[in-house]
Amino acid sequence: MFSKENRADTISGILFVALFACAATFLADFQVFKSLGISPLIIGIVLGMIYANTLKNRLPKEWLPGIAFSGKTILRTGIVFYGFRLTFQSIEAVGLSGIVVSCMVVAFTFILGYFVGVKILKLDRDTTILTSAGSSICGAAAVLATEPIIKAPAYKSAIAVSTVVIFGTIAMFLYPFLYKAGFIPFDAKTMGIFIGGTIHEVAHVVAAGNAINADASSNAIIVKMIRVMLLAPFLIILSIWLASTAKNTVKGERGKITIPWFAVMFIVMVGFNSFNFLPLEAIDVINGLDTFALTMAMSALGMGTSFDKFKDVGAKPVYLAFILFLWLIFGGFAIVQFAVTL
Repeated sequence: MFSKENRADTISGILFVALFACAATFLADFQVFKSLGISPLIIGIVLGMIYANTLKNRLPKEWLPGIAFSGKTILRTGIVFYGFRLTFQSIEAVGLSGIVVSCMVVAFTFILGYFVGVKILKLDRDTTILTSAGSSICGAAAVLATEPIIKAPAYKSAIAVSTVVIFGTIAMFLYPFLYKAGFIPFDAKTMGIFIGGTIHEVAHVVAAGNAINADASSNAIIVKMIRVMLLAPFLIILSIWLASTAKNTVKGERGKITIPWFAVMFIVMVGFNSFNFLPLEAIDVINGLDTFALTMAMSALGMGTSFDKFKDVGAKPVYLAFILFLWLIFGGFAIVQFAVTL
């Protein structure tokens, strides 16, 4: 990929993806996207998909390795540095209830999603896992991190991300409305736990929490970050589970367990950040660069997505995401009620 003969073309492909990420970052600053809680990552995948279904044939084939590098290596690096958004102290700040809600929501949502997707809807395993991961943990970032573990095609990740965007955006508006209308009998702090524990994207959580008050916003963000922190153990457990269920067709042996290095390094970065070695200004710069790296990865993912693939899958991923959306509202409500009594 980076041999002397191919280096220039590979770098050109990476810069091409970076151009899309720049455009996505610029568009994300528009008020219309800010008000909807739409991050550069989401805009990046949309721009990539538009390109993939219009002008892709005009791209020099020699640039494709650069796009692949953006969708794999830069993706993994972005997940690692996502750890700078978290500290272990943030867990202590929200207390036991926030931890219990996060763990129960992630576990139950994924298990329910897998059962409904595979057993009831007869959806393929990859799309089911990606959609369930996006709903249970942290939206698009979780889909991105899960994709290399199961080695799913880009279009399946794009489908999962699409469902996250749809139902996460609905939740962002619905939760504050239901709370202010008196349908959710929580105080502001508990409502923040509910929002952070059950809404998909980080951006959606921030917007929904701010729509209520500062107490709700603070708890919502912390609980959401705990869910994000669960991404690493989730990926490791998923990798072990997939290996244990994958048998060698010739020898009948168990599959090889591959621990995702980027998930382990994610936790290492959280630990490093917890010691406050770096000033806040430096952390802000790292997080900004990390968002750009993840936007590049999403753009690259979109570039490998053809709309024709969506027709083959049908509406089942949407059905699954909708079922999980309802579960997150009603099941999440019950989990929060249980957790606050501990």
